[in-house]
Amino acid sequence: MSVTDEDVHGPIDFVLIEFSGDKFTGEGAAALLDLVESGIVRIYDILVIRKDADGTFSGFEIEDLDVDSVGAFFAFEGARSGLLGDEDVEEAAGAMEPGTVAALIVYENLWAIPFVAATLRAGGQMIAS
Repeated sequence: MSVTDEDVHGPIDFVLIEFSGDKFTGEGAAALLDLVESGIVRIYDILVIRKDADGTFSGFEIEDLDVDSVGAFFAFEGARSGLLGDEDVEEAAGAMEPGTVAALIVYENLWAIPFVAATLRAGGQMIAS
């Protein structure tokens, strides 16, 4: 059986980006959209997490927020694969400072697919990522 690029997924990764107070303007969204359109990454999930001054937190999907609160990140409305659960939101909130808002983004590294496929064809195995 031969391995093609279509048979392979790139490594899945995440990033948690925190902003002070309510300064989640969405300016980084254009750069993220460029990465998607260039075929470098595929977005699986984007959640917005708010952590209040008292330490309580909540997670929101982009479509549950208005454009004014997420800015250009609204372009990723509906980016929800189901990979993230309540435990992930809780863990992310644990890394956040009180009084902040963050974007939790899960993405696939599409750039790695040709490399991974070639490695598999050569008999290698991706055993962790």
